[in-house]
Amino acid sequence: MSTRGINFLDRWIANNVPKTATADVVSVDELTHKLIADAKALGIKRLEIDEEVDSLYRTILDAIVHYDPGLPE
Repeated sequence: MSTRGINFLDRWIANNVPKTATADVVSVDELTHKLIADAKALGIKRLEIDEEVDSLYRTILDAIVHYDPGLPE
């Protein structure tokens, strides 16, 4: 289990999934690729994230469908 991977994923989704994002294949795919590139730039391997979720695609799709801005940081 990677605490670093799940923490990155949670923060990334909160900061990068806009409330205006649409739940279509292209948008979710683009966000998935951006997430992977941003993680790599920080030295976080995809495996660290993949071991925390069943599917990055489904995780991002769920974040779009169930968007809740939450409390400001």
